[in-house]
Amino acid sequence: MRFNEKAIIFDMDGTLVNNIRYHEESWILFLNQHGIDMEPENFAAQNHGTMDEMIIRFFGNDLPESRVKELGLKKEEAYQNLYRPHIREVNGLTLFLQKLNQDKIKTGLATMGIPTSIDFILQSLKIRDYFHAITGGIEVAKGKPNPEIFLKTLEKLNVNSKDTIAVEDSAGGIKAAKDAGMKVVGIATTHSKEELMDFGCCRVINDYSEIEII
Repeated sequence: MRFNEKAIIFDMDGTLVNNIRYHEESWILFLNQHGIDMEPENFAAQNHGTMDEMIIRFFGNDLPESRVKELGLKKEEAYQNLYRPHIREVNGLTLFLQKLNQDKIKTGLATMGIPTSIDFILQSLKIRDYFHAITGGIEVAKGKPNPEIFLKTLEKLNVNSKDTIAVEDSAGGIKAAKDAGMKVVGIATTHSKEELMDFGCCRVINDYSEIEII
């Protein structure tokens, strides 16, 4: 596909890296360790929102805030330990980011990840400096599929949604980006191309080698 927008906003998990199955596996193991039985086929429908929203969803809304944060950090630690030996970028990502930078196209990151998760990915891939704005899950009240995180990132970049494209891999993320007024390119890491088009993407790619900047 050919790209000629003024800005691009990336999701992180499943978009910069193909890591969703490691997130899911670590969640299921973490929940089982705390006496919460969760089958993989039942997890996907509940895998959305901020870390706090997910902890409350699984552990109940009567937890003190400090315990919610503590559990979130422990889950993140379990995920990083599981994924660290396997971490790699989606093919063509760094080269694409370099081309965007050369062409002075603004780049943003809009992820529900907490700061330690964002640092883990960006530092491991050595790509933090390519992003002009980074918005994480702790900065919004409502997670995807709510559009708040994309609206906040558009504001940070000082760009109009009609001049910006989002790259997403999930149904919730695609809905959030579209509700923020952007076109969405789907990346086929966790869903098929057909599913991503059904979710509302304007185009679908396998990896970043398939995008040409004009």
